[in-house]
Amino acid sequence: MSPPTILQFAPIYQSRVWGGRTLETRFGRNLPDAVIPYGESWEISARPEADSVVVTKCDLEGLTLTDLWADKNLRRAIFGPHCPDEVRFPLLCKILDCREKLSLQVHPPTGIAALLKGEPKTEIWYVADAEKNAELYVGVKTGATAENFRAALKNGTVEEWVHTLYPKKGDHILIESGRLHAIGSGLLIYEIQQNSDTTYRVYDWNRIGLDGQLRPLHVEESLRCINFDDIEPQWDCRENEDICQCEYFRIEEHHLSLADTLENAVKGRFAIVTVVEGEIPLIGGIAGEGVFFLVPHGMNCEAIKPKKTTKILITTWGGLASQKRE
Repeated sequence: MSPPTILQFAPIYQSRVWGGRTLETRFGRNLPDAVIPYGESWEISARPEADSVVVTKCDLEGLTLTDLWADKNLRRAIFGPHCPDEVRFPLLCKILDCREKLSLQVHPPTGIAALLKGEPKTEIWYVADAEKNAELYVGVKTGATAENFRAALKNGTVEEWVHTLYPKKGDHILIESGRLHAIGSGLLIYEIQQNSDTTYRVYDWNRIGLDGQLRPLHVEESLRCINFDDIEPQWDCRENEDICQCEYFRIEEHHLSLADTLENAVKGRFAIVTVVEGEIPLIGGIAGEGVFFLVPHGMNCEAIKPKKTTKILITTWGGLASQKRE
């Protein structure tokens, strides 16, 4: 079997108490249930509980992302010679529809995750849309310590120690393991992260879950993980097309005119493409806003031209591999 020109996967929808119906109303998605709120669409996932399935009409149709990664020949052909030597595909790509606040939370740093029997998770948020007065909560305010933060949790004043940012469309910020964070209401976010699903909630705004009960908190685990030296962080800046380079992934933002081709952005590399604005024609249809697709390593994309001025994100390998054009 050889990789096709483009691979697309069936999205995996996750119901969340803070979610809504934007995936349906804005992107025209057919959600599994007509009433319950959906907060997440896992677009590229190799989790045991949520493994993306190829839907492209080709000889790989019906295989999972884990199947592709497990086959050594397919792995090299699709993901390139610089892909990480990991047991499972190491990235997870999501769309987040945040109609209400998410919990105030933290992901465990590498040195602590194993002790807590969890997985480290570094992620980036790219703001696809933001309502007026939307908020993101990132890091702590000057003077916050584990001791006064714990006291604030007990007396209900913890919000006084959390740093607030005010997002607009196109903003982005890296959320490293150990960074305290929460997404506010009225936000649509593209999230690229390590393949992990370990989250410790330290505060949940006294919210009732979908089951009618208060959602469980992980205060002790959170306090062991929060980086209290992460004081009042600001938005990340871009350097040319690069908006993020870290050990785990590299993210680029490209603007394609009608004279450009997808090759102008991909340049022969393995890439996960996210359409932020505009349209890109693919075999079997048009990839519009919110569509994720995978471009195999070494593929020539000169024949793929946008239908209109188009903005895309490119996700490829981080670390030393991010410096290498494949």
